Amino acid sequence: MINKLTLENFTLFDNVEADFCPGINVIIGENGTGKTQLLKAGYSISSTMEQLNATSLEEDIVRPKITERLISLFKPLDEKLGKLHKNGAHSNSKLSAKFADDAEITYSFFNNSQNVAVKGIENTRNVDAAPVFIPTKEVLSFMKGFTSLYQRFGLSFDQTYQDICISLDLPEIKKSQLQEKSSWAISEINTVVGGQFIFYGGGKVTFKSENNEYSANVVAEGFRKAGMLARLLETGVIQPGVSGTLFWDEPESNLNPKLMEMLVKILLELSRNGLQIVIATHDYVFLKWFDLLADKTKGDQIRFHALYRDKESKKVHIEHSENFKALTANAISDTYTDLTKAQVKLQMGDLGQ
Repeated sequence: MINKLTLENFTLFDNVEADFCPGINVIIGENGTGKTQLLKAGYSISSTMEQLNATSLEEDIVRPKITERLISLFKPLDEKLGKLHKNGAHSNSKLSAKFADDAEITYSFFNNSQNVAVKGIENTRNVDAAPVFIPTKEVLSFMKGFTSLYQRFGLSFDQTYQDICISLDLPEIKKSQLQEKSSWAISEINTVVGGQFIFYGGGKVTFKSENNEYSANVVAEGFRKAGMLARLLETGVIQPGVSGTLFWDEPESNLNPKLMEMLVKILLELSRNGLQIVIATHDYVFLKWFDLLADKTKGDQIRFHALYRDKESKKVHIEHSENFKALTANAISDTYTDLTKAQVKLQMGDLGQ
């Protein structure tokens, strides 16, 4: 679990500190303010030794592995580490994370660095609860053969897509090990989508309803996104209180608004049972369901993080609040207000006629 993520001179960030709560963290902001990059940075620095494919803490082994993962996650120009260094900055890029056990890990590099320098390298061994990253695009429609093609040909997709394909293709855990809330969430999803996604291995996925079995490609994309969450619960990749932080980039993408209430209910239940969640969203309806369904008597913790650019310096800053309405830099709320004003203006114009 990440308590604080600090980014200095990294991609478009000069200096940003994200103080995460143990529950649900919602990242908002206009396009180009770095929401996805913030999520990927947190995902990267909380990677386990297994995800790094490293068997030793020796620097000459770990540093190239971390460098390779950063490049594969962010896909910088020419696939060079130095391209992740903020243009024009005169000091090192730094990614630093403080975890719940007080461990701290820092990556640093300059624009001509071949590999990252790592401070707190011994703490990478303590990060044994693997984080999960669900990217914006659903993958059930193109899973078959994706991993082998990615490894062989270096597809233009970033590493999060290979990571999620591997996780989805794992076998189910034993029913006896499936947590009550995980089982409930799977049942809720299957009921709403009207069936169940079946994983045969090797990326082959079908959708089975009560009377028939179909290709996953003919199922609505919103259902496929919900199906991804159900599968990650089935395999134990997401296991509240056991697995690492869940990072989810735009869960609402291509999701029918009617499905958002169910998804928010599930995420709240998972967080109540010990899963830290970090979400980036653009959607007012999705955001509002958190506002409406959160229950402090059940221990719900939701923190909103608004990324915004200073009008004069153009630097990206971050604002935090437990109250969505208290945010002063709120692109989603501002857009909704503008929409309401435009509607009122139109109605007033009709009345004037």
